[in-house]
Order: sequence, then structure tokens, then C-alpha cells
Amino acid sequence: MRTPLIRPIRFSPSQVLVFGFAGLILVGAILLTLPAATRDGRGLPIIDALFEATTAVCVTGLIVVDTATVFTGFGQAVMLVLIQFGGLGIMTLATMIFLFLGKRISLRERLVMQAALNVFTIEGVVRLTRYVILVSLAIEAFGAALLSFRFVPQFGFARGVWMSVFHSISAFCNAGIDIIGGFKSLTAYVGDPLVVLTIAGLIILGGIGFTVVAEVYQHRSFAKLSLHSKLALTVTGTLLAVGTLVIFLLERTNPATLGSLPWGSKLLASFFQAVTPRTAGFNTLTIADMTESSLVFTIILMFIGASPSSTGGGIKTTTFAVLVMAVIAVSRGSGEVTAFRRRLPATTVYRALAITAMALGLVIMVAMVLTRTEQFSSFLPLLYETTSAFGTVGLSTGLTPQLSVAGKLLIIMTMFIGRVGPLTLTSALAERAGRPPLHHPEDRVMVG
Repeated sequence: MRTPLIRPIRFSPSQVLVFGFAGLILVGAILLTLPAATRDGRGLPIIDALFEATTAVCVTGLIVVDTATVFTGFGQAVMLVLIQFGGLGIMTLATMIFLFLGKRISLRERLVMQAALNVFTIEGVVRLTRYVILVSLAIEAFGAALLSFRFVPQFGFARGVWMSVFHSISAFCNAGIDIIGGFKSLTAYVGDPLVVLTIAGLIILGGIGFTVVAEVYQHRSFAKLSLHSKLALTVTGTLLAVGTLVIFLLERTNPATLGSLPWGSKLLASFFQAVTPRTAGFNTLTIADMTESSLVFTIILMFIGASPSSTGGGIKTTTFAVLVMAVIAVSRGSGEVTAFRRRLPATTVYRALAITAMALGLVIMVAMVLTRTEQFSSFLPLLYETTSAFGTVGLSTGLTPQLSVAGKLLIIMTMFIGRVGPLTLTSALAERAGRPPLHHPEDRVMVG
């Protein structure tokens, strides 16, 4: 049997995800350069189109142009499709098309779906994907229906419905891109419980993880949940409660943020500003007016981010939980990392450490380079913007539209790595198949 001259290129699941996101960004950038995409009939410059497509696909929310005033209906629709595809994932929506056409899902495609959803096995992955699609669309539709009670009376039926749908999808996918206009996000609705709580609910549901939502719906009992779901829910709830309290304490006397608001609005705004660093990007307070203490605290929340198998970014809540439990175990002199009476394997701890170290190194490196490419006297806004990009959050102190071309390219790279994950990206670039693991002699090093 003769060996074929040209062998088909086979990509690993990690490579499929990375190239899939990159391809979608490229297509979106091309569409945004079309004259039909912008109101001036010129289309976006290629660097701005690439930035906007990346922020939509990576569901980040950092923008260099005002989505409401610069884009036409076509341009906004392109952004919304990119947000939906980026939020739910390339393979999730590809699977929906395959199921609709009656196409059989191959083993290789199931492996890619497993990597995309970040689940342990391929068993039931098609069923989970179908559930993700149906539940996501149902939640987005319900969110749009609630928002329409506010936006339709305010903007009229057609525009009100469009704004309701756009913001519901943007919130559930944790994109944080709005079409309110003027780079003001939701600051006009700071004391509106309907808008604030609806958007916050969508953000939390989108960022908690599809597998967690499926388990909660199936079991309806915390005791019956898997360890992963217990950790995701516990850490998320703790960060929301602590975040609300800290933001309230730090901003309650700031006249530019909470100081001038009534008590009910103070609590509502504090809660929302604790929710949105879950990688959502919407804000009801002007970020640039917040105290430096609040900005530093928000950076920590953005770095942690959402939960695995969700529409959000960051190092993830469960990664943070594993690190905390590892520190507790070492401080107690224990050789085992445990949670809810379950022992975690050493590989999980190593993976959490690797993800955190790579993420921290990336954020520090990019922020440091930005100090050379951008003309800003303060380091904190640069660190804030970089962390927001990595965590695919989208919160900004107003620096993004002022970035140089080099700065925009750095933030584009950071958003992309934040969305696909540093470990997934390095695995895709350094994939080595078929090589047996190499075991070296063991030795010891003094640390601490």
C-alpha cells in the first residue's frame, strides 16, 4: 500500500478551539470593515475592526468605538452574533447545526466538545451541549422579556425590543457590550432594580458554568452536587457577598459614586459592582470615579473571574478555591488538599498553580509593556485595563479608546489568551502527540 504524498492535517482539540476562535475573529473583523457596518459608510479601520471583533468573540467588552453611535443596525447585529458565538463557544453552536441537519457527531468532534465545555469525560457531552444551547436561549429570551418592560416604553417598540435582546445576550454571555451610547454603560439605571437585577441575574447564570446549572436543575439539593459545583457555588456566593460589602464600605462616602445616592441605590450599586467583575463588563458606577482602593479590589475580582465551562474568563473560581485550599493544607502541615471531605489529586493542584502563574505573568508583562507604549503617568489604570482584558471583563477607566496601535494589539492578544485560556493556548502551540512521558530522578529543593 502506497503512502499518500500529502497527509491530512489533524488538529488536537486545543488547536481546534484556538484556531476556531481566531478564524471567527478574522471573519468578524472583515465584516466590520465593510461600509454597511458603520454610520459614516466607511467601515472601521482594520486595527479597530480587529479590536472590536476580538472583544465581541472573547466576550470582553473593552471597546475603542461607541457601539451605539458608530455602528449601523448591520454592524450591531454582527457584534451580537460574534458575542453569541464567542459566549457559547464555537463547537457548541457547530454541534447545534450538526444536530439540526441530522449529522452524526464523530468521536473526534466529541473530544473537541469536551475540551470546549471543559468537562472530565466525553460521556453525555452531546446531551450536555444540547442542554447548554436550549437553556442559554431560554434564559436569554426570559431576560430580554424582563428588560423590555423598561426599554420598550423608553425607546419605542422596535428599538426597545432590539435593546432588550442585545443587552440580554450581552449580559448572559458576560460580554458587557451595550448600545446605550456615550461609553456610559448602565450608569443611567444605577437605581433601577428591574434593569440592575435582571442584568446581574443574567451575568451570574452565564458565569456560574453550564455544568453547574445543569446539576442544580437536576438535583435541586446542594448535598447531591458534585465537588466542582459545590466549590463553584460557594466561591461565587462568597465573592459576591464580600464584594458587595467591600465596595459599599470603600465607596459609600465618595460623592462621585455612592455618596450622592439614597441607601437603597447604594446597596443595589454595590451589589452590581460586585457582580460585574465576574467578567461581565457592565457598570452602573463610573469606573474612573472610583477610589484607588476599589480599583485594586476590583482587579482581584476580575483576575479570579467566573467559573469553568461558562461564558466568562479569569483564572476561574474553582482554580482560586484550589489555591486557597492548598495554602491551608500546607499551613496545617497536611500532605492532602481537601474540600467537602473529598481529597483533590495533586495534578489538579499543579494545574491550578500553572494557570495562576501563567495568568499573573501575562498580566504583569503586558501592563509593564504598556507603560512604554502608552503615555499615562499612573500604572494602576494600565494594570486595571490589562486585568480586565485577561479576565474578559470589559470594565475600563476610560483608557481603551486612547490606546496606541501597539497598545491595542497588546490588549487584543491579552483578550484572546484570556478567552481560550493560557493553558489551552500553550497546549495548542506545543502539542506533542505520541511521545511517552519521561520520568526523572526525584530530588528536593528548599522553598519558603
